Amino acid sequence: MRATVRQAARATVQLVVSAAMTFGCYIFITVLLITAILTATVVGAFMLPETVLLIRRIAGAKRQQTGAWTGLKIPEAYQPLTGTLRQRVRTAVRDPGTLTDFRWMVAYYAYGTLPVLMLPLWPLGLVVDGVWCGLLRRRAVVLPLISRLADLDAHWSTVLLKPSPKAQLAVRVEELVQTRAGAIAAHEAELRRIERDLHDGTQARLVSLSMRIGLAKRAYDQDPAAARRMLDDAQTLAEDALTDLRHVVRAIHPPILTDRGLVGAVRALAASSALSVTVTVDKLTDGHDGPRAPAAVEAAAYFVIAESLTNAAKYSGADRADVHLARARTGLRVRVRDEGRGGADEAGGSGLLGMRRRVAALDGSVTVTSPVGGPTVIEVELPCVW
Repeated sequence: MRATVRQAARATVQLVVSAAMTFGCYIFITVLLITAILTATVVGAFMLPETVLLIRRIAGAKRQQTGAWTGLKIPEAYQPLTGTLRQRVRTAVRDPGTLTDFRWMVAYYAYGTLPVLMLPLWPLGLVVDGVWCGLLRRRAVVLPLISRLADLDAHWSTVLLKPSPKAQLAVRVEELVQTRAGAIAAHEAELRRIERDLHDGTQARLVSLSMRIGLAKRAYDQDPAAARRMLDDAQTLAEDALTDLRHVVRAIHPPILTDRGLVGAVRALAASSALSVTVTVDKLTDGHDGPRAPAAVEAAAYFVIAESLTNAAKYSGADRADVHLARARTGLRVRVRDEGRGGADEAGGSGLLGMRRRVAALDGSVTVTSPVGGPTVIEVELPCVW
């Protein structure tokens, strides 16, 4: 009986909050009517986007309340209301999420009265279930109906507030447009970096090499010793140019990924890091005796780990870091953790923005947790088929 009363009390809180929200929606009818009248006369068209934003907030509050009761998150799918007034009005009218929220609000005016049915159930339940459970040791009959009312309210809200396929498709298209723009920007930045490295490093060394060889050819007959010194300098310049080229090629796609796979490449990266790095692997192999992720996914994971370790060594003040690689059913998961000072900021030029762009281009996600005082944890999920 005690557990039944506790569950009924929890459901009562849920229904009371729903009742308060229903009362707020009844008051909101006035705003809807004023907006509809003024929009029809074109005088108050500016109120339409603001009213739609208010409806979105009310619907969002109901989604959170329902998700807290059911344990299942109800997704949102809205187009952003930005731009000129005309663009905002057009978006507010054409957005499928607006129709979904309006349909829910109209239905909520009806089923939002479910909490009223709870009022007679409490005195009746305390009497009937008190005798039924306390004396006869039977299962409660009346008080569980309060939980069923809360379940019914949550079920109808979930069905009505769930975005339509059209709305989800529109949001997905918007996400792809943004990730495509980010991928193009990252690609252009990478090309500029490669061009700068080649121009300032390799090209300059090759020009100097050509000049040294030319001078050595001229001085060979008259001063063989000087010509030999110039040829030695030219050999040093050639070796430096080769080193620069290796760095450029390694930045494009590290050859070690092809030779040793992601696990071997990350272990080599950890061994050469300025930090003491611990690498743990879950359900992944070195690439020689098991399936591997696509090359683009491995390259993105390698870049994330390399950038994270570099940032940790430069800015965090930590002396050790942990890298975790895991094979999931839907892709590859990477987690890098350091016990540094935290406070990582994407706007501070720490490489997080480039990391997000590279991962977003593969439809992945990046989660950065870095409170002041640490630790800093970077978690990346890269979808792929094994």
